[in-house]
Amino acid sequence: MTKVIVGLGNPGPRYANTRHNAGHHIIGELLERCDANLSRHRSGALIAEVRLGIGAGGLPGPAAILAIPNSYMNVSGRTTHALVRYFDLDVSDLLVIHDELDLPAHTLRLKTGGGEGGHNGLKSISQALGTRAYQRLRIGIGRPPQRMDPAVYVLNQIPRGQRADWAVTIAEGADVVTDVVTNGFAAAQMRLHSS
Repeated sequence: MTKVIVGLGNPGPRYANTRHNAGHHIIGELLERCDANLSRHRSGALIAEVRLGIGAGGLPGPAAILAIPNSYMNVSGRTTHALVRYFDLDVSDLLVIHDELDLPAHTLRLKTGGGEGGHNGLKSISQALGTRAYQRLRIGIGRPPQRMDPAVYVLNQIPRGQRADWAVTIAEGADVVTDVVTNGFAAAQMRLHSS
């Protein structure tokens, strides 16, 4: 089955280098690796149909659809639901990549279902799909310093001095997505969580 990989974030240059756009960053890394570009899709998303990883005999790996909702984070569910319907996929074929305040910065975790933890993008997707039982790649961004408002923290630009570390995390996240597509969610989850 083709996997749909949805990277969450907000559109436009104002948000490009923010922690909240971790999902966009990982999609961007995967696009670079595949030498692919996003194009507009009738679902309202920007998508690219690619092959990730390496298959048997060195052939290109399994097909996947990389997607970014062409909307703000808090209404990304409508587009995500439209993608799943258009490609006639089961919710188990969806992997959503998002930032996670409740994980230490640079921590990567795979999970299926669960709550949204105040994340408006996940709330929108769960509401649109009518279920929380979709797969997620959580990108830890850590809690804001001192008494900073979490909304301000996630939408602040990542400081220049931290961008090299974030580039490593984004590359590792792209590796995890590739592992999910090529070897299955359970195997990728076991590998990630035991490392």
